[in-house]
Amino acid sequence: MLPWLFPAAAAAVPPSPTGQIRDTIDRVIRILNRPELKAKEKRAARQELLRAEVRPAFDFGEMAKRSLGVHWRKRTPEERERFTKLYAELLENTYLGRIESYKGERIRYVGESLDPPYAVVKTVILTSREEEIPLDYRLLLEGDRWRIYDVVIEGISLVNNYRSQFGGILQNSSFDELVKKLRATVRESGGA
Repeated sequence: MLPWLFPAAAAAVPPSPTGQIRDTIDRVIRILNRPELKAKEKRAARQELLRAEVRPAFDFGEMAKRSLGVHWRKRTPEERERFTKLYAELLENTYLGRIESYKGERIRYVGESLDPPYAVVKTVILTSREEEIPLDYRLLLEGDRWRIYDVVIEGISLVNNYRSQFGGILQNSSFDELVKKLRATVRESGGA
């Protein structure tokens, strides 16, 4: 036996997509349930902890690229970087707003499909009124980690929704106008 080979082999196998999503959601829920962070004046500290958990789970660059679609290729590296930062901030603000409205809903993990380097983790959120909201995470394997590149809520893709909105804006105005509108939306969502 060559025991020194086993750690290398184990390191090459990425965690399961479902396990990774579950671990992230569990850590987020633990933060939300911490009594010392529930007070309104602790919102900034709570959000910073939540951001630290959520950021590594998402591939904001891939999401930005897919959301701009064919318009991505026309952008300079600087424009791409500026857009990606704004887009990431918008998604973080939106996602944190949804997370902070958590009221003890249960999450069921109902399936996983793998087509490396892609995966889909299917979940269902069970509300307090026993309503079921399907929520799928689309992931891309990057090195030894799965990262979310799209979220599909009740059959509606977040990326496709933004691609449609951004495409409409770019059809009628400039990229700078899109960035200006996005910046305004980020400012609004940051105060939510």
